[in-house]
Amino acid sequence: MRTSGLTAAFAVLAVIVAAAPASAQKATTVVPPAAHAGYPAEPLLSTSTTVLGEPLRYPGGAAHVTSAIVTLAPGERTILHKHGVPMFFYILDGEITVDYGKRGKRTYLKGQSQIEAMGVAHFGENSGTEPMRLIAVYMGAKSAKDVIPVK
Repeated sequence: MRTSGLTAAFAVLAVIVAAAPASAQKATTVVPPAAHAGYPAEPLLSTSTTVLGEPLRYPGGAAHVTSAIVTLAPGERTILHKHGVPMFFYILDGEITVDYGKRGKRTYLKGQSQIEAMGVAHFGENSGTEPMRLIAVYMGAKSAKDVIPVK
């Protein structure tokens, strides 16, 4: 694992953490490196596994971080997909239910965060009555795919 990749990932997460509202739900009791006394950050998540317990693994190659805001209208859903890199998400508005097939479904609400499953095909559906918006941060490499469609 490259130090520069970790540094970039922590820098992106620190920006997200610093911008999070005080009402954000803490997903873990472990304090991430960005939450030190005197540093104005509220911890969102610190983990070494995905939501389904898969160990995080970073692809080889030059480090590359991509962030995006994903928006789904009520009832709208994503394609069935996997992730080729670790993906952190934070729900900005609304709610989303993610279907992990045989691994079950999980619903995430505004203010919740997690590391999404990588090796398990899944899709998300806006299960609420308002638009769902989440910020996704893909922590990978230039040669790796963030989202891999599954047929």
